[in-house]
Amino acid sequence: MYELIKKDGRAKRGRFSTVHGTVETPLFMNVATAGAIKGAVSAQDLKGIGTQVVLSNTYHLHVRTGDEAIASMGGIRSLMGWDGPLLTDSGGFQVFSLSTLRSIREEGVVFRSHVDGHKIFMGPEESMRIQSNLGSTIAMAFDECPPSKADYAYVQQSVDRTTRWLMRCIKEMERLNSSPNTLNREQLLFGINQGAIYEDLRITQAEEIAGLNLPGYAIGGLAVGESHEEMYHILDVTVPNLPEDKPTYLMGVGTPENIVEAVYRGVDFFDCVYPSRNGRHGHVYTHYGKMNLFNACFEKDLSPIEEGCGCPACAHYSKAYIRHLLKSKEMLGMRLCVLHNLYFYNHLMEEIRLAIDEGRYASFREEFLYRYAGR
Repeated sequence: MYELIKKDGRAKRGRFSTVHGTVETPLFMNVATAGAIKGAVSAQDLKGIGTQVVLSNTYHLHVRTGDEAIASMGGIRSLMGWDGPLLTDSGGFQVFSLSTLRSIREEGVVFRSHVDGHKIFMGPEESMRIQSNLGSTIAMAFDECPPSKADYAYVQQSVDRTTRWLMRCIKEMERLNSSPNTLNREQLLFGINQGAIYEDLRITQAEEIAGLNLPGYAIGGLAVGESHEEMYHILDVTVPNLPEDKPTYLMGVGTPENIVEAVYRGVDFFDCVYPSRNGRHGHVYTHYGKMNLFNACFEKDLSPIEEGCGCPACAHYSKAYIRHLLKSKEMLGMRLCVLHNLYFYNHLMEEIRLAIDEGRYASFREEFLYRYAGR
């Protein structure tokens, strides 16, 4: 499933084979929360900008249009017209983000729908069934994501519960994958490491779940309030305790700098809403930092967002025109910015893979961070 091709320091270059295709790592997963990238970007667009894996949200698809309805239409990949690998998160992050709308107990979590307020119960078994109905390539274990600054005693209880929930996820996925009516009987399950910023909790749980021989492992609960330095420290102490011969996924992270630093520490998979969210607000990424196209200095700038970029925006349009579209509230402006940002992220991963292949990742990291900071 995962082939470790090369190491350059702790940076890993790999290849991950799934029933829906083989991907090259490190990679960035584009976030299609409800089966689409916000910003009027289609599955066909994603192919054109180098996307390897798409990520969709279990909770949101369960609420709308409903996982059983989606299953009846062949699963989320079929519905959205995406033929490559797709990962579904577990709904566990909503335990964190919808903290005012839920209550946690050993069986699972009771939510109030953010749409209409109706009561939803989701535990490990329910999360696995929903993800099975969605037919994703990779399903994530149901977990709790505690706040990064939560009390130690609470985080310890939370981590222990997340581990117990993982065991229930494994059992339920084995049952579902043995059913002849399951959409994807080769669905893969990734476990999740939690522990906030407490390194002893992170290490202990990483060692415990590493012995379960899962297809992949994620590090959750970062980029939720801690500093970048705290995040990097947790990666430094946690990643070495997860299996090197399996992909390591840093959930919900992050900025281009975060990605470059995390690859340096041995991470393979990434996802984040930043490129699409920022793009919708006219913020675009380049190798020389992030720009706000609403700024007046771009009003008559006829150059592309970044010289040499091969994205659809840079190939045909100027900063001045895209700024005009944004100021005029034309959807095309938002779409072009999102396409550029997703292209930038996916092609940054290509640059990262090449640097590891050529044994120069340490110098690539140093040069990229120096240039990106605008120096």
